[in-house]
Amino acid sequence: MNRREYLKLMLAGSVGTGFLLNSCTSEDLETSREIIADGTYGRTEEETRRDERLFQSDNFFTDHERKMVEVLVDLIIPADETSGSATDAGVPDFIEFMMKDIPSMQVPTRGGLMWIDNQCRKRFDNNFVDCSESQQKELLDEIAYPDESADDIQYAVRFFNRMRNLTATGFFTSEMGIKDLDYRGNRTNVWDGVPQEVLDKHGLSYTEKMLEECVRPEERNKVAEWDEHGNLIRG
Repeated sequence: MNRREYLKLMLAGSVGTGFLLNSCTSEDLETSREIIADGTYGRTEEETRRDERLFQSDNFFTDHERKMVEVLVDLIIPADETSGSATDAGVPDFIEFMMKDIPSMQVPTRGGLMWIDNQCRKRFDNNFVDCSESQQKELLDEIAYPDESADDIQYAVRFFNRMRNLTATGFFTSEMGIKDLDYRGNRTNVWDGVPQEVLDKHGLSYTEKMLEECVRPEERNKVAEWDEHGNLIRG
């Protein structure tokens, strides 16, 4: 399993229980898109004004730090045959916003970037962004696995954990990341049964009785009822 698949599985497992399967019309979907597109969905007026202030405030990251963040997030989620990289998905902008939204992240994040740069200068006589990819990965591997990392670099381990979480959150909540997850959103509650190719693969088939009683889209909104013996009562 590659890095992207691992992060995708981790995110899907954490938010999957929040996806409710409710029926909705095409008009409902279009209205939802319009509400979400204006950037105020789920926000109070006060929250919207605060967000706007944060967007308009000065950047937290310096130009050099911003470049480090871009390189770092692309090492965490690189481009592949399915999607672009974390930077292509706008993750550095997301992390920039989070630094302003949660100021307590600022000092440990800036300190972590400084630690990485200092280590690269000591080992490779270069800043992090100017090191080769293999050198960058060599350093990051030391802080990417908490259970295997040395006790004296736990600060850096926590920094990398935070950046990895921010990167995964930023990527998989972006338009690109949602497409990468292949999340389709709410769909009309219609079930046509197990696809025929799956049935054929396992040598199975529906009986006429089962098709008649259980796979009838025209009755999808009816609530099933059973008699006292557990037999299905047809409507």
